[in-house]
Amino acid sequence: MSDHTVLHVKGRVLTGPEDVRDELWVVGGRITYERPAGETLTVRGWVLPGLVDAHCHVGLGAEGAVDAGTTEKQALTERAIGALLLRDAGSPSDTRWIDDRADLPKIIRAGRHIARTRRYIRNFAHEIEPGDLVAYVAQEARRGDGWVKLVGDWIDRDAGDLAACWPRGEVEAAIAEAHRLGARVTAHCFAEDSLRDLVEAGIDCIEHATGLTEETIPLFAERGVAIVPTLVNIATFPKLAAGGESRFPRWSAHMRRLYDSRYDTVRSAYDAGIPVFAGTDAGGSLPHGLVAAEVAELVKAGIPAVDALSAACWGAREWLGRSSLAEGAAADFVVYAADPRLDVTVLARPHRVVLNGRVVD
Repeated sequence: MSDHTVLHVKGRVLTGPEDVRDELWVVGGRITYERPAGETLTVRGWVLPGLVDAHCHVGLGAEGAVDAGTTEKQALTERAIGALLLRDAGSPSDTRWIDDRADLPKIIRAGRHIARTRRYIRNFAHEIEPGDLVAYVAQEARRGDGWVKLVGDWIDRDAGDLAACWPRGEVEAAIAEAHRLGARVTAHCFAEDSLRDLVEAGIDCIEHATGLTEETIPLFAERGVAIVPTLVNIATFPKLAAGGESRFPRWSAHMRRLYDSRYDTVRSAYDAGIPVFAGTDAGGSLPHGLVAAEVAELVKAGIPAVDALSAACWGAREWLGRSSLAEGAAADFVVYAADPRLDVTVLARPHRVVLNGRVVD
């Protein structure tokens, strides 16, 4: 496909959960619904906006930062499944060079994780004490793309279980500083104890959110705090629990309880009106390219298929301030052979991926 060829897509263009057009064209890397002149290449099928993985880590491996070649492979793996917009929820790598690559997905960065000293995975985060939290949040707010990522809880080795990482006062001051600088704040939280303080302090999102309860779900709904459940990551809890059983039996039992209630927790959050978005936690220990599996997990949890799709495309893009299939928008979309609203497993089998107006392999 040359740069001068007009791409013509015919079939069903899903501009929203219930909004369908019959065709679109791509001219100069942009979407138009006005028929242009010129030579055309026609693609047929069901069209969704480029998928969103709202929680992944590009440039991160099990031991920390990875090299540019590995980072590129991670991004290409996301592209292959049709994930064309990534919210990088914490990475020690400088991935700004990806912004200059029209053939790689677009990334919205949250800077580097901010964690308590010795209370997170080695080589992943800035490890600091509460007195430095505001300064580090300001630093990462300036480095990121409108997001900051805290580690809200982690195992406390003295207690032998998950425990909140930050005092309430420092969290309030840090979130206020991020908002002053125009950034939203999210936090890794597995357990129950840190959630109320974070939400009442003004946080914008919680990652994983396995510790939601009947008491905190209404608070999230009232404040409009989003969650990104990362169910494909929560699936690893039994293995993690088995590995820590001998040293931390309380933690292991806690992780198993959180795992056992994961679907009920997500469905209860959805039923209460909490915004739910699809993220995988790819990078670190999980491979990239899992967003289709995450959408299937949201459906398994009881979220209707159309809303689970929206959590990975229309709704997620709106939440992140990015366009979908609007006139003049960047031509980032995925073509499928069947209607993904009827069967979300179709997402695992993209027919064509179009990024910045070009059909990619």
